Amino acid sequence: MTRRLRRLLRTGVPIVQCALAAGVAWFLAHDIVGHVAPFFAPIAAVISLGVSLGQRMRRALELVVGVSIGVGVGDVLISVIGTGTWQIALVVALAMSTAVLLDSGGVIVLQAASSSVLVATLLPPATAGGLTRMLDAAIGGLVGFAVAALLPANPLAVAHRNGRVVLGALADALRGVASAVAHRDVSMAADVLADARKSHKSVEEFRAALEAGAEIARFAPIRWRRRGDLERYETAATPVDRALRNTRVLARRALAALRDEEPVPRPLPGMLEELAGTVVLLRDELASGKDPLQAREAARSVAKKSTVEMLGEGDFSMQVVVLQVRSIAVDLLQASGLTRTEAVAALPPLHPDEG
Repeated sequence: MTRRLRRLLRTGVPIVQCALAAGVAWFLAHDIVGHVAPFFAPIAAVISLGVSLGQRMRRALELVVGVSIGVGVGDVLISVIGTGTWQIALVVALAMSTAVLLDSGGVIVLQAASSSVLVATLLPPATAGGLTRMLDAAIGGLVGFAVAALLPANPLAVAHRNGRVVLGALADALRGVASAVAHRDVSMAADVLADARKSHKSVEEFRAALEAGAEIARFAPIRWRRRGDLERYETAATPVDRALRNTRVLARRALAALRDEEPVPRPLPGMLEELAGTVVLLRDELASGKDPLQAREAARSVAKKSTVEMLGEGDFSMQVVVLQVRSIAVDLLQASGLTRTEAVAALPPLHPDEG
């Protein structure tokens, strides 16, 4: 019950948004504009908001277009051929085909289908029905957008939640590889690699959360002050994604090295632990709204230790692991706000003529 209540609280703002938008859309279309049964106004308001965030303006526009296509096709055909089993099937097929021919997105196609069904079954066609319903959809879409701007969710809440998942997966993978190579445990290394390969979905959800948060911060005046915090996350997103990819390569080569019984460079486990600690620092500083300066210094410390001498302590696979440590350190330095040139400059040279 506690878990379900938490889930309800997390979705509380979208629920309130949808409820308020539906009521206001009905009031405007029914009491102000004077439509007798403005069915599409509250529907358009709810769909344009959606329980999930992101691309709300485009969704509202697609909704209006989809309703227009569905209502137009439905009104014309049903008024001529009547209502029945084959008539409904034909209306839906033609409404969806029209939407597809217009190179429409999924929202438009599905809304065209559902609107044509409503016209064919619940709402008898009338001379002005199409125009009235199109206006209702426009009212609902605009109300949904207005409610989202005036009563927005916290754009950082989802970013924090998804950021913790992604950075937690990265820290766990680095810590797991550190333990595996320290104990020369092949089975542990295989488990770490398997878990790391599952992190791709969490990265996509993180990017979607940042996109939704950026939209809220752009259009909702009371959330404008959150732009700086979101920008820190946006700066970190791509380098963190690269760090996860590099960590998967690192885990795969570490597993190969352990299977081949290659020697492990003595500083390696400690450096991997330091990288994991750097990720934790990055996570905490981003969540607190601070510039990740501590994470930057921690990543720079690891970078300085990844010297050419470490390459001489291992065979091929372990050498790749060391090179991946260098790459991950660069990724984390960029996630802290440095440019790639500045991040690479923190690495010790691998060849004497680079010094």
